[in-house]
Amino acid sequence: MAKKRSTKQPRAKRYPTNLRDPAWGDVKPLLPPAKPGGCPRKTDLRRLLNAILYIARAGCAWRLLPKCFPAWETVYGYFCQWKKQGIWQRIHDTLRAAVRHKAGRRKHPTAGIIDSQSVKTTALAGPKGYDAGKHIQGRKRHILVDTMGLLMAIVVTPASVQDRDGAKSPGVRIVVASNSLMANCPATSFHDQNTAFTSLSRIQRAG
Repeated sequence: MAKKRSTKQPRAKRYPTNLRDPAWGDVKPLLPPAKPGGCPRKTDLRRLLNAILYIARAGCAWRLLPKCFPAWETVYGYFCQWKKQGIWQRIHDTLRAAVRHKAGRRKHPTAGIIDSQSVKTTALAGPKGYDAGKHIQGRKRHILVDTMGLLMAIVVTPASVQDRDGAKSPGVRIVVASNSLMANCPATSFHDQNTAFTSLSRIQRAG
């Protein structure tokens, strides 16, 4: 006679990536409420977030998620849904604003620092380009942070895209770029209607 499958969820394990109580208290109010009508939500959102943080840190496939977390299909479904709804962006921006406010800064940064890295890609389909400066065929990762080092934006583009084009972020008026970037491009190309670019060497001389 076949054994009856247990519906009881495995006991949650403690991983270094799990949200601690203070962090959960900050994030919980930013999560969307359950949809009205229908069956009540059964998914534990704290365990769901712990699962997503585990995936982000371990870098494993969704299907390899340990059994102590909610089913991987559920975790993946919530992740994609919240991405489309802009929930992740709202959580990130709200927490960054809170950290800046606590440090005595304006909630929304008006200056940023950008850097990029070009990496080779495989023969798989997808956007790619040629970085003439580094002689790399592939993609480029642009990262923009504020003056406290807090993340503002991450953009993945073909390697042919320049930092100045990957640095556009709403509300940012000044962007500090690497000296090599400024040296290899005309100065006039680093100014548009809303954003002015400067180099690290200028900042160091001024400071």
